[in-house]
Amino acid sequence: MKAVLVRNFGPIETARVEDVPSPAPGPGEVVVDLHAAEVNYPDILVMEGKYQVKPPLPFSPGKAGAGVVSAIGQGVSGLKPGDHVALQAEYGTFASQIVLTADNCHPMPDDMPFRVGAALGLVYQTAHFALIERAAMKPGDTVLVLGASGGVGSASVQLARALGASVVIGGVKGARNAELARAAGCDETVDLTMDNLRDGLREKVRAATGGHGADIVIDPVGGAVTDAALRTMAWCGRLVVVGFAAGDIPTIRTNYLLVKNISVTGLQWSDYRERDPDGVHRVQQDIFTLWSEGKLTPQIADTLPLAQFADALKRLQEGRAHGKIILIP
Repeated sequence: MKAVLVRNFGPIETARVEDVPSPAPGPGEVVVDLHAAEVNYPDILVMEGKYQVKPPLPFSPGKAGAGVVSAIGQGVSGLKPGDHVALQAEYGTFASQIVLTADNCHPMPDDMPFRVGAALGLVYQTAHFALIERAAMKPGDTVLVLGASGGVGSASVQLARALGASVVIGGVKGARNAELARAAGCDETVDLTMDNLRDGLREKVRAATGGHGADIVIDPVGGAVTDAALRTMAWCGRLVVVGFAAGDIPTIRTNYLLVKNISVTGLQWSDYRERDPDGVHRVQQDIFTLWSEGKLTPQIADTLPLAQFADALKRLQEGRAHGKIILIP
């Protein structure tokens, strides 16, 4: 089979598409013939050796995909060859096939295209757990999503809207990203490159929420944006740290937390995949149901053949993706 192979941690361009042996399932495992693989920013970090989990070399990157079950191992129930599934893995979806535990496969609706099943995986799972599990979102909450045109950001905007947020505000950089955030469902957008972001973001959020502030902040950005976002928050607001796309890990000024009873929490979604697979299955089926009801539409910018993986990742790395990129193995 064909697979993107990383033999040494380093720049994206050092990986190559190679021929590798087809996998066989062990007990509790299935083999999936991949029809689509989702490209995500953490894939770059994994390939560079900068992610919190370093796979054993050599390995194939890729954390999410969709395809058809082609073989099952001993003890697997609930899946059979021919089933269409979306899947999440620690790595390995940039390939023609993948072997993984059956717990990490989610049956797709019959009418769902593979590229949609792949796109509704990792980032929507992350957004759902951030909003519901970590931020305890309830209908009527006001939500500020930082990096609202990115993968997790766009998914958070759509889910917040679908789950009954009263106002959804997107923090973005530039007019093109503002357009994408509004298309995802933002009521208002705020340019995070503004002068005096510390005061300006608070003023924009207060204006958009009638002076109330943000009940929830979803933060995959970090850096100085996090500090500014804390100042936008309502009493008993909840900020969820999802990542640090800006490259800087912020230091939280805890006096903000005390004065307004604000909670700051973090989300490492892959822990849920390993520790609570039943919960992940419930969330994935909820996401699929919302798609079937027309409440979620992943913003897929492009589909590319597996051989163009480096181009896809480079576009993501340089902020030129403007939506999800899907690889077709």
